[in-house]
Amino acid sequence: MTSRLRGELTVHEDPAALSAVTRSLRLAGHPVVLVPTMGALHAGHRALIRAARAIPSGRTVVSIYLNPLQFGSRHDLDRYPRSFDADLAMCREEGVELVFAPSVATMSPPGGDTTGDTTVSPGALGAQLEGASRAGHFAAVLTVVATLFGIVAPDRALFGEKDYQQLVLVQRMVADLQMGVQVLGVPTARDADGLALSSRNIYLDAEARGAAVALSAALSAGAKAGGQGHDAVLAAAGEVLARQPAVALDYLALRNPQLGPAPAQGPARLLLAATVGTTRLIDNVGLQLSAGSNGRGAP
Repeated sequence: MTSRLRGELTVHEDPAALSAVTRSLRLAGHPVVLVPTMGALHAGHRALIRAARAIPSGRTVVSIYLNPLQFGSRHDLDRYPRSFDADLAMCREEGVELVFAPSVATMSPPGGDTTGDTTVSPGALGAQLEGASRAGHFAAVLTVVATLFGIVAPDRALFGEKDYQQLVLVQRMVADLQMGVQVLGVPTARDADGLALSSRNIYLDAEARGAAVALSAALSAGAKAGGQGHDAVLAAAGEVLARQPAVALDYLALRNPQLGPAPAQGPARLLLAATVGTTRLIDNVGLQLSAGSNGRGAP
């Protein structure tokens, strides 16, 4: 099926049909704004959609595609939440004009499988931080994003800052390959207690949900210590995490905004990943570093 109407929302399954629509929109003077998702939409996605809808005269495309290449195992893929009807309801509530919901087959190369022969390499950064724990993850992310950009040909694309390394790598890919897409980051949406919103939060039972708040608390403590220098930031964040035994830390890292070595002073990014219960969560925060008594750049 190429497309179908659901109220005021048009859902496209066929890449060629969607491409024809977005081409017509651009010719009519409407910027095309893409919000890529894997479904299981929550309030964080709603914030992305609202940011997209705020672009003057723009037309919003929300892609819903659960990319199998981004998962380390079949179990993780099968476990990922799916809520397509609820996702469409949210898009309709927010006034989204177009949803692109392709099958795995339509996103695969003609005559090929889900991998294909051509992929996008994330470079050295793709093997660090998240990439160190999830081999091949960012190659899969960049390849599917590049495919979406080729189909939708958006003028702008919005990504949440919660997946900060992903945002940086997509921006770098667009610049390096001269794709002509403006990639914008949208601040992380959080619950009232600070926990970053994520589709994976539904896996947290009550005890793990309470423990998970330590992640955002650690980042907040680290950010507040920015005036005391690099070591103080990591120490402050680490102390908060150490008080919560249910949090198994994967990494805690301080970098510059492009995820290179942290400066002695100026803008920086504090990032962490941890497993709480059986659920792996990531989060990050921007901060300002001053040299302080122990100020130095990260090694």
